[in-house]
Amino acid sequence: MKPKVVVVGSSNTDMVVKVPVLPAPGETVLGGTFLRAAGGKGANQAVAAARLGTDVAFVARVGNDSLGDGALRGFVRDGIRTDWIVRDPDTASGVALIVVDGKGENMIAVASGANARLSPLDVDRAGEAFEGASVVLIQLEVPLSAVRRAAELGRRAGARVILNPAPACELDEATLSQVDVLTPNEGETEAIGGIAVYDETSARQAASLLRRKGPTCVMITLGSRGVLVAEADRPVAVIPGIPVKAVDATAAGDAFNGALACALAEGASVTEAARFANRVAALSVTRAGAQPSLPTREEVEGWRIS
Repeated sequence: MKPKVVVVGSSNTDMVVKVPVLPAPGETVLGGTFLRAAGGKGANQAVAAARLGTDVAFVARVGNDSLGDGALRGFVRDGIRTDWIVRDPDTASGVALIVVDGKGENMIAVASGANARLSPLDVDRAGEAFEGASVVLIQLEVPLSAVRRAAELGRRAGARVILNPAPACELDEATLSQVDVLTPNEGETEAIGGIAVYDETSARQAASLLRRKGPTCVMITLGSRGVLVAEADRPVAVIPGIPVKAVDATAAGDAFNGALACALAEGASVTEAARFANRVAALSVTRAGAQPSLPTREEVEGWRIS
């Protein structure tokens, strides 16, 4: 049987414009190409885990509109169980407007739509999905009340709870105490822990602080520099980045988290899982779009780094 992962989070449609340079406030940049793709942190992470061979159940809320129809068709194509995705009759599906420059850096604005209405009751109604799950994966593009409830149900089911704290917001220790693995990037680490991350020493300090707030393990993703892993009772590990030519970094963090959930569900150690996730994230940035950039297991295993 495939390992089972429950993802609770957002689903968006991404409207992406590629430009030579990111616009400054008030500036218009011409010459871009347009791409429409499925996105949303929760959906991206669910798709990432499913394409890597995991049995994924997705708990989410989308509008009763054409964008919601398209999202559901995509989930079915990727083999994701959609029984617990609510169709909201009163609110549109989420949309993200993304601008990507020639170096793969991006700017993103999100209209949350139905994502903002995901409730603890929606999570409770998905209780069956949590039964037998190895990992529960959550993010912060849905209300914090739903995030907390998902963590509680995950703990109750005996699953390992991963929280990707993106976009960053204030998190209390009661919430963090329900988390097994916290996966912030550098900016999110500073927003949550108050320590700016600019080198390995500051990353170690920040990870130690965040671990004292409750999580068993903290993984700080450092972009092209790799990931720092701070786990209870083990030496801090720094997994170096994989040098690639970046095309679009939009879903790199989601690729990392989906792959991490997959590897942990399969029984990998924390460090082994982080190495695998680092590889998947590196491959994803060589491709354009959010979900279109997420690789299959065969693609990851067959990838030769030049």
